[in-house]
Amino acid sequence: MAIFNFSDDDALGTVSSVDTATVIVSVEDSEKLKRLQVNRLAVLQSSKPGQHLIGLISQVTRKRLTLDQDENHGEEFDEQNLCKVSLIGSLLDAEGLNRNVFRRTLDSVPEIEANCFSLEGEDLTAFMRVISHSESDGNSLVLGRYTLDDKAEAFLNGNKFFQRHAFIGGSTGAGKSWATAKIIEQVAHLKNSNAIIFDLHGEYAPLAGDGVKYFKIAGPGDVESGRTISDGTIFLPYWLLSYEAMVSLFVDRSDQNAPNQAMIISREVNAAKTRYLSGDEYKDILENFTIDSPVPFKLSSVMEGLNRINEERVAGAKAGSTKAGEFNGKLSRLISRLENKISDRRLGFLFKGGGDVLQFDYLNRLANLLLGCADENGTGGVKIIDFSEVPSDVLPLMVSLVARLSFSIQQWTPLEKRHPIALMCDEAHLYIPNRNLTGSADDISIKIFERIAKEGRKYGLSLVVISQRPSEVNKTILSQCSNFVSMRLTNSDDQGVIKKLLPDSLGSFSDILPTLDTGEALVVGDASLLPSRIRIDEPVRKPNSGTIEFWREWQGEVDQTRLGSAIDNWRKQKVE
Repeated sequence: MAIFNFSDDDALGTVSSVDTATVIVSVEDSEKLKRLQVNRLAVLQSSKPGQHLIGLISQVTRKRLTLDQDENHGEEFDEQNLCKVSLIGSLLDAEGLNRNVFRRTLDSVPEIEANCFSLEGEDLTAFMRVISHSESDGNSLVLGRYTLDDKAEAFLNGNKFFQRHAFIGGSTGAGKSWATAKIIEQVAHLKNSNAIIFDLHGEYAPLAGDGVKYFKIAGPGDVESGRTISDGTIFLPYWLLSYEAMVSLFVDRSDQNAPNQAMIISREVNAAKTRYLSGDEYKDILENFTIDSPVPFKLSSVMEGLNRINEERVAGAKAGSTKAGEFNGKLSRLISRLENKISDRRLGFLFKGGGDVLQFDYLNRLANLLLGCADENGTGGVKIIDFSEVPSDVLPLMVSLVARLSFSIQQWTPLEKRHPIALMCDEAHLYIPNRNLTGSADDISIKIFERIAKEGRKYGLSLVVISQRPSEVNKTILSQCSNFVSMRLTNSDDQGVIKKLLPDSLGSFSDILPTLDTGEALVVGDASLLPSRIRIDEPVRKPNSGTIEFWREWQGEVDQTRLGSAIDNWRKQKVE
């Protein structure tokens, strides 16, 4: 049974102009015009039977028209009431055996003089139920309820949301972390879900449990206490870095000897990896490995090689004499820089993993924990990685290292064994910024994430980009996102980015971004049948992202030891 049974008396007005996906409706009754609201839904008669067109009201105008002057009555006036509607889809009364099917396509446009109806009351509730039922087919991702009708649950298609990359954004305090937590919560309940959350501030730790496992990149305190991967502490050893990342970390590009230093590092690392693979059990790997192959090696042997070359003396022109070698004294700054990096307690996760990280199976164990689903690792399909103690100058390198690890493993997995993984990139503007804002470490990170954005889909690797500053996030990556969950945005640059990424017919829909309430989101994309304003449901477990109540806190008591303990923790590089 069709859900719409409008009569001509219910019509707002009739179509007076049609332009591709935009329709102008003339409204004769001024009282009906008053009921119309921008960004509400309207229904138009289609030129095809058994079909209605659904549109979004984008503009309502009333014009005062001056008629011909009359000598007896003076000027006479009339009104022209117009409503502009952007067409967004079609509702079919029947499609095969299915009844009341909504499609985001336009097989037809309304004819001139076709009736237009406002979608409200019971008709709106019935239509929103059609939308909800269409998506609640086993692929449903529930975000909350439609602002248009709070009786109807707002579903997204989970397949399309992750297949085609997504963006979640909003100003500070708009509810971005809650929306992310709501999605994580549902992903975790799937039998063999597989997702990694890059948590830069440790705010998602409370979500651990029920299919969610919390890991932390080792800080100075973790190194001292001897925590290992079995304790949930992650070391990202230097030998996992690509050659380009090693050069970025170890070589000062402003040094006039930088090209020679990079070449020598390549040679010494290759030699160190060759020595590690010298046993018979690694013969097949030794024949095929490259500088970027994830093979452990001892950094101490590389340092010995660098020192030897830096002090090398060769035979001179005269018999029995010697002279400085080609690179004698030219590696001093490189060696000093490397020694400083190795001794930096903040970088313990790179250099202080001990013998455990030099074992050949360390990468297998690391991949099993971070990239394995529940059936593989027995801990949970959703993995939160806390990067809060990683220094900001190497943060892009470390986050992109995990991303590259994910991409490489997916790439080298046979097609029939491949299992999809989602990377949820919180505070993405910090490690995948616009190219005009980048340094060398950011360039490496951007290259990796751009490749995932462009090619990840074919390998079953998805990106969910999360940021409070979309204008600072890499444009190439945002352009690959087909789904947008945008909370309140007050900055005009950020609003402009979202507006440019929306279809032309929905450009004005983004004008509501600065007026959204906390916890409300504008949802547009392949995963949503309808461009919608949604109120996000409260997650069961909430992240540590609540806004501090300044006024209330200033009226209460304060711990007298807080400053001293903070300074002590700062010096020790661990929170106690």
